[in-house]
Parts: sequence; C-alpha cells; structure tokens
Amino acid sequence: MTVKIKRLSPHASLPSRQHSYDAGYDVTAVEETVIPAGKWTLVKTGIAVELPGEMELQVRSRSGLALKHGIFCLNAPGTVDAGYRNEIGVILANFSQEDFLIHRGDRIAQLIFQTPKHPELVEVDDLSDSDRGLGGFGSTGR
Repeated sequence: MTVKIKRLSPHASLPSRQHSYDAGYDVTAVEETVIPAGKWTLVKTGIAVELPGEMELQVRSRSGLALKHGIFCLNAPGTVDAGYRNEIGVILANFSQEDFLIHRGDRIAQLIFQTPKHPELVEVDDLSDSDRGLGGFGSTGR
C-alpha cells in the first residue's frame, strides 16, 4: 500500500519512524511558533498526503511532549480523511504554566495510518440489556 506525500515547503520533513517497530510516524513543525501557557494553536507541518480511499490518518500526541511539557494534540486523535489534500496541521494545546516554543523541525505529533470499519447502521426500537445498563459517566466506579 502506498501513501503519497507532498512537501508544501522546502523546510518540511517527511514523516518518519524512529524505530522499525514504531506504530507512529513522527511529523515536524515547518515553522517556529509559540504556544502560550493555557492556550492552543495550529502548528503547520508543510506536508499534504494522498491516502488510499480505504484509509484514514490519525494525528496523535507525542507522549514525551505531554509528560515533560504539558503539550498535546487538543483533538486527539485528529482524523485526516482520504479525500483531504490540503496541509496537515496539528492543534497543539499547552497545559503548562509557561509559554512553549516550537522550533522548525521539532517533532510535534505522530501519524497513525488506519483502515476504519464501516458497519451497516440499523435503526431499532430497543437495545438489549447489559451489565452496565443505562449507567453513565462514572457509573462503574473510580
């Protein structure tokens, strides 16, 4: 299976895996930007992709940025659909107390390629019972 990638900037890097067994491909920032403390911003990657029709691309946080700096993808996982051809942007949120500087070339997120399932959706009048029943948020305890 092939995914086509187009650089939209001479500063863009192709997504890459750090180890052959890594699930995610790291994606980098194409420009310097500051994420203010407690705020979020769209960080450009300088790349666009052409996915096969049966594939989606998920944009996820990098654990090191989240743990060490409180920086993570706000809508993780973000979804890039197969029909999208524009630049991939990453919405990064800063939950720390300090502004965070992103340098050009910094690894900011990871890309996961998935093949989504498309089940048949059937409207019914009733659903079967389950152990949880109608219990909502927090109903299973701590």
